[in-house]
Amino acid sequence: MDLQTRKIEFVQEFLKLQSEELIAQFENLLKKETQKQLKPMSVIELNSRINQSEDDFKNGKFKTSDELLSKYK
Repeated sequence: MDLQTRKIEFVQEFLKLQSEELIAQFENLLKKETQKQLKPMSVIELNSRINQSEDDFKNGKFKTSDELLSKYK
């Protein structure tokens, strides 16, 4: 059974749950696992991203908030 099929079957079974306590346990597990995957940035990486962002802005490589919002309207 491939991963996509397993996910679909899991979601189908999850949707049948009636216990708020059990759903809360799944939510907590998911939060814990998701947080494990997030890796903090080093100071060097953060400064590099800041510098790149500043260079992009100076070179006109950016979008205004109006441009972004119009894309999703």
